[in-house]
Amino acid sequence: MPITTDATSQLQIQAEMDAQRHQNQLALNTKNAKLEALRMAKEIVMENHRSVPAGTAMTAGDITSIASSFEEFLSS
Repeated sequence: MPITTDATSQLQIQAEMDAQRHQNQLALNTKNAKLEALRMAKEIVMENHRSVPAGTAMTAGDITSIASSFEEFLSS
């Protein structure tokens, strides 16, 4: 029994919805990985900051540079 035109269009719509859902999940996973890298970088910088001389400032650049290193490592 051949598949009707209506059934074929429904299958195509379902396949498109599944593909979009998959793309959204990948984007969400990527965002969560970046947020986790930032959290880890912040903790590392804060821990390293304890051992530097008093009066040394911790900057956002310190955190983002470590987070970028984590991101590069995860994507390789």
